Amino acid sequence: MNPIAKLAPIGVYDSGVGGLSVLQALRAKLPGESFAYVADSANAPYGDRSPQFIEARAREVAGFLVGHHAKALVIACNTASVVASGHLRAAYGLPIIAMEPAIKPATLVTKSKVVLVLATSNTIRSQSVARLCHTYGVDTRVILQPCPGLANQVERGQFDHEATRQLLEKYLHPGLAAGADTIVLGCTHYAFIIGEIARVAGPSVTVVEPSDAIARQLARVLASSSRTPENGASTTTFYTSGSTRALSDFLASIGEPSTEVHALPPPRLR
Repeated sequence: MNPIAKLAPIGVYDSGVGGLSVLQALRAKLPGESFAYVADSANAPYGDRSPQFIEARAREVAGFLVGHHAKALVIACNTASVVASGHLRAAYGLPIIAMEPAIKPATLVTKSKVVLVLATSNTIRSQSVARLCHTYGVDTRVILQPCPGLANQVERGQFDHEATRQLLEKYLHPGLAAGADTIVLGCTHYAFIIGEIARVAGPSVTVVEPSDAIARQLARVLASSSRTPENGASTTTFYTSGSTRALSDFLASIGEPSTEVHALPPPRLR
């Protein structure tokens, strides 16, 4: 591989800030790599957007990252993954890692044989989730819980806000009352409130979050010839379609080193 291409960044894309939880796992697993992160915060969350809108945004962002020479793309958003990953794989000849709720591993650890999946409405309704439930839910009851408004609270940085706790109690209690002992986080935003989820659910409930699995998958998919050495001068560049100040403030709130945030260019004219 061309040495310059070897140093190219890995593109990471989410509807907003949720994918930053995945980015953290990616950088821990691949410390030599550089990354370009795009938050489509002007249009977040994607949970109740039309599939046509989500696909159009995914194509726009993927085109931007490919134009910046990304050597791989991680769709760090369950909703964008289930709606648009197939289209992006057909359009681009680079490794594309997509997300899906971790229903399979949850069915392997549950003792009560009841699993609660928290996700956006679009993810819950997707064929991908239906396939996972059909394949792995044979002897396990999988409760699919849409969570309108929860990703918005994370976008606002209101992790331990009273409104966030009220939403968690509303969405968690029916599944817990039905006997769920395992919770799947089917939206990357929810990783930032995993502590609040655990507090509401109680110590006997296992919470499954897929960021580390996504990082391992990317490491497997990236051929050794395209990997940047671990002693490489890694960088992370941030872009947003929303407020650059808001993303900068969010990054600071999660301990991200001070860094410049760039405005994502407006959609190209068709």
